[in-house]
This record gives sequence, structure tokens and C-alpha cells, in this order.
Amino acid sequence: MPRLSATEPVIQPGCIIVNSHFGAWCEVGEGSRVLNSRFGDYAYCDRLADIANTEVGAFANLAAMVRIGPTDHPMQAAAQHHFLYRSSYYWDDAEDDAAFFAHRASRKTVLGPDCWLGHGVIVKPEVTMGAGAIAASGAVVTKDVAPFMIVAGVPAVPIRARFAAPVVERLLALAWWDWDHARLRGALEDFRALPAEAFLEKHGG
Repeated sequence: MPRLSATEPVIQPGCIIVNSHFGAWCEVGEGSRVLNSRFGDYAYCDRLADIANTEVGAFANLAAMVRIGPTDHPMQAAAQHHFLYRSSYYWDDAEDDAAFFAHRASRKTVLGPDCWLGHGVIVKPEVTMGAGAIAASGAVVTKDVAPFMIVAGVPAVPIRARFAAPVVERLLALAWWDWDHARLRGALEDFRALPAEAFLEKHGG
């Protein structure tokens, strides 16, 4: 694996990147598509991810084949086929429906810092996953997820919190995901060796 960079994201082969921004130390896995999205520092996705209209938080961990912000069809209309909005595909004298595409792009998904989405997870538009949350492999997340909550299933439901409420509050107050690169390096061994409560006792929060 190439060493990640503070200045340029590592974009693996076969990716499609449109109107998107990447912070420091980011990677996009092979064959992924990223549209109208923003990756915070250290965020990455594995291969074949499909991410649209999404704010990806710092340190987000996105496994292979996740689908974030999948777009909807116009279910309220008499037809839901994309001839309604990709009309130029079918007729020389018909324009695409710009308002429909603008509405799609406005429906943002938000992934909090250090969240973890397992293999094949789908997160619907306008859903927010909190800091440190986990969606188990294959989950379809249709509602907001609280910080440090684990969800699973179709549709995803809460399974349990990763930590007790006081620990969650202290982790949110510590907000280690806002630390600079040097401070993270200095605390690396503690991240590795200490459980969350002991880490908080040493580093505050």
C-alpha cells in the first residue's frame, strides 16, 4: 500500500471522482465512485464504494462496496423511470430536469468522525451517523444513528452502545479526531494499548 499523503489523496485505479474534495491522509479504493462529496482528514473507503452527496467525517472507515447517499426515483409521479429527468438520453428536443438533479444533490448524508461502515452497508440520503458509530455489514441505514451506537439489520436498528453514556460524553468532549498529526503520533501507543476509559483518564475529556 502506498504511504498516504497530507497533501494529495491516494486514488486507486478505476475510480470516478466528480466535484469532490479530500482532506489530508485520505484514500479512495479501487473502482470507487465519489460524487459531490467531501472527505475529512484521514477518511478512506475501500474498493467499489459508491458515495454521493455526502460529508464523510474525519477518520471515517468505509468498507468495500458501501453505498452512501443512493439517489431515489420520483415515486410520486406516474412513471419513475429516468426518462423523466435524463430526458436528453431519449429525445433530441428534451432537456434534462435540472431541478430534479439539484434536489438530489441537496439531500446530504453525514458520516461522523471515526464511524465504521461494514461491507456492503447502505446509508440513505439525509441520514446522519454520529461520531464513532458502527453499521454492521449489510445494514441498510434509514434513520439517524447516535454517536458510538452500533446498528445492524434491514432496516438498521440499534443493537447496543459501544460505551456507557458517561464515556461517550467524555469522548465527544475530548474530540481526539480534531488533534493534529503530531499529537496523534504521540498518543499512538495509548490508542493501541489502552481501553477507552483508561485513554480518557490519561488524555482528558
